[in-house]
Amino acid sequence: MYAPVNEKVPFLWHGGDYNPEQWPRETWQDDFKKMQQAGITSATVGVFSWVSLQPAEDTFTFEWLDEILDGLHEHGIKAILATPSAAQPAWMSAAYPDVLRSDDHGHRKQHGQRVNYCPNSPNYRRFSQDIARRLAERYKDHPAVILWHISNEYGDFCYCDTCAEAFREWLKAKYGTLEELNHRWWTPFWSHTYTDWSQIMPPRAQAEVLTHGLNVDYFRFMTDSQLDCYRHERDTIRAITPDIPITTNLMGAFKPLDYRKWAKEMDVVSWDCYPRPADSPGQIAFLHDLMRGVKDGQPFLLMEQTPSSQNWQAINALKRPGVLRLWSYLAVAHGADSVMYFQWRRGRGGCEKLHGAVLEHAGRTDTRVFREVSQLGAELQQLGDSVIGATVDARVGIVFDWDNWHALDDAIGPVRDKRYREIVTKHYLALYRKNIPVDIIFPDSDLSQYEIVIAPMLYMVKEGFAEKVEAFVQGGGSFVSTNFTGLVDETDLAFENGYPGPLSNVLGIWVEEIDALYEDQTNQIVMKDGGATYTCGHMADLLHTEGADVLAEYGTDFYVGMPVLTKNSFGDGAAYYIASDPEASFLDDFYGTLLNEHDIQSEWDLPEGVEISQRHTDDQVITFVLNHNSESVTIDLGQTIYSDLLGGEEVSGEVHLPPYDVRILATTRAASS
Repeated sequence: MYAPVNEKVPFLWHGGDYNPEQWPRETWQDDFKKMQQAGITSATVGVFSWVSLQPAEDTFTFEWLDEILDGLHEHGIKAILATPSAAQPAWMSAAYPDVLRSDDHGHRKQHGQRVNYCPNSPNYRRFSQDIARRLAERYKDHPAVILWHISNEYGDFCYCDTCAEAFREWLKAKYGTLEELNHRWWTPFWSHTYTDWSQIMPPRAQAEVLTHGLNVDYFRFMTDSQLDCYRHERDTIRAITPDIPITTNLMGAFKPLDYRKWAKEMDVVSWDCYPRPADSPGQIAFLHDLMRGVKDGQPFLLMEQTPSSQNWQAINALKRPGVLRLWSYLAVAHGADSVMYFQWRRGRGGCEKLHGAVLEHAGRTDTRVFREVSQLGAELQQLGDSVIGATVDARVGIVFDWDNWHALDDAIGPVRDKRYREIVTKHYLALYRKNIPVDIIFPDSDLSQYEIVIAPMLYMVKEGFAEKVEAFVQGGGSFVSTNFTGLVDETDLAFENGYPGPLSNVLGIWVEEIDALYEDQTNQIVMKDGGATYTCGHMADLLHTEGADVLAEYGTDFYVGMPVLTKNSFGDGAAYYIASDPEASFLDDFYGTLLNEHDIQSEWDLPEGVEISQRHTDDQVITFVLNHNSESVTIDLGQTIYSDLLGGEEVSGEVHLPPYDVRILATTRAASS
């Protein structure tokens, strides 16, 4: 079993960001009492407090934070203590302008906003390490502190001269010689060969942006640069408080940073969940599974969500009554060991003064949101440690790769919008609709624990991955690949043997051409067994088989009759290739057949909009039944007898769920098998 980060505080943490430095002292005691009333058990403090802790270079004012941590402890509330390095003080930017980030024109930005520092600035590194050390030394033995929260929402790139020089050193370490770099970046194109390291610059807007090897390497370099900032603070704190776990808050499918790399450096993954307005529950579940996946299936912390509405999107609708509770349990069902919010109390000024909070500006507790938060807090306390550390057991894995995402979007042609995230999610949703648990995995993941592995649009195939796939399929697994797969290696060089590159052997095909379809243009997937005909679009690979069987053909255009779905038997398993982007009903049917072949099926026949997800402990299966519909539903749980962890009674057979309702049911492993 995974050892949960909160094993010393064994309950589902409930709380959120608290910014007491924005409020007078007389408000603090009121906050503590209302937190108790709402069932808040943890508060994240210090996130943007740098100038409040260090108003001048040689002046430190920790006394107010002493009072806050003492007050939280006195009221039975734990503290997630943040380092404030996401927003440097104005005095620092003025005295040390090298700490400021440069835009993609190379122009140094003015002080302001947040995450506006250069990650390679020696002065930024020096000051951020110092404030982290001082916090750790002062609060290393404070009984309230249960977790360190380094900085906040790292992100975006810097293009300054300091970063340019650091990038050159990074490249020297990666490639060794200019000759190797020129080969891997294919620089003879347009006479872009470098003859001295000093000639290499970041991909600034009016400079070199068409050497795609440079672009993807700069993304990797920026991931490493900001990760070094995290490590710099983490290692300083860990040397002083080795027994307190350390995290930073990620942001789901956030493109600028490779979170797979980050997760390996974090004691526990935490993330901030702010769905887009039109996101479905399945799309939100995908992001939770992605954040669980980056650390190989370990539970994560839901660090932030809004209790009511956001304020930074074009339209910021309220969460309907019951949806906060529903989406909180959606997170827990997919691996969260906490439910937390941004923010506790709305600030009176600044750009987030209209962002949702548990307490609105009036500070009243007789509001819908406060009641819903309080109800959820009471339920989480009732659940106790029953869910803590429980894992999700999945027999299907879907491959996601940040390097591939960047390389895809850099590729000029055949279509501008490659839709990588959307297409990966589309395949995920076909399984989500069937209530099949899925792990999001990566090119460096172990494939042996899965029976089906899906790798949509894996344009970049990294060294060693094809061999892993061959071994997986040889051993009886089913591998599913799609159009625009296997074009380039990890430095964005096209494979000399054509597409799908090193996956050609296991897939048993070769791709001759790739057609681009306009938005209103489609083709057809005609099943050869006389079954249904489906539409497809976006792109269409024109391929030939080299050992694979043809399961479906294109229905129109000059490539009518060419393969669009193939299956290659390989050892004890099979590899499939879907040569275009199909409609959702094709994926429903295709994966339905594949799941049946592997005897992977949901136990329940559920109405649309009802989800059942499970987490497993050593001796129990926790079953989450979530009604995502705005109307009541009745479902049949069958003959199994469950213990309702919130209601206390035994449950079996037909169960009625009101709109947006949740049931959390437990069985022993023996009873559920």
